[in-house]
Amino acid sequence: MTKNALHLLFGVVLLFSFSCKKDITDYKSEDYKFYNFQQQGWKSKRITQSIGQLNYSATEVPIQYYILKSLNNVPEQVDSLASVNSHERIVEIEFQHEEKSDLLQEEFTSKNYEESVKYMSFEITEDFSVVTSSNDTIKCSGVHFERNFKVAPFKRLLLYFNDINPNDNIKLIYHDQLFGNGVIKFDFQETPLKL
Repeated sequence: MTKNALHLLFGVVLLFSFSCKKDITDYKSEDYKFYNFQQQGWKSKRITQSIGQLNYSATEVPIQYYILKSLNNVPEQVDSLASVNSHERIVEIEFQHEEKSDLLQEEFTSKNYEESVKYMSFEITEDFSVVTSSNDTIKCSGVHFERNFKVAPFKRLLLYFNDINPNDNIKLIYHDQLFGNGVIKFDFQETPLKL
């Protein structure tokens, strides 16, 4: 066999081996999530990043919406409370497996189920921070893990951040220690818009 024929055969084998591998493409997408309550509405950018079979979606929650839901039908106080809390930010983050598997199983987290639930409820706070457009780094001040008891195919957290200038855009930084996918960034270039 000649040298050129060997190169050609090697190239065909190499091309064939790459074409048979499963294509795992990491990607990022953006769309909008709508928040409606008591005939008031807001739209907020949702950023989704996929790494392997995991989807990470982050959305900045409108503070007025959060206050309105917390007040339980007292809309007259929303504007004044939103003004008092204007330096607060709330970010909703959802984790979902593309095949709708329960992500807190040991095969995804290398922890048993109970340890994974505890991590999502308490320790995960340390994994999040935001960088403001003023270049301040703010640690997550609290987290709320919304337990859905395997009814929904995703896991959702509400993240709370304090002392952020209301005019600043934020970039959410997630050091993924639970699923082991490294540092994931969500760059919010706009604030939620009241409709």
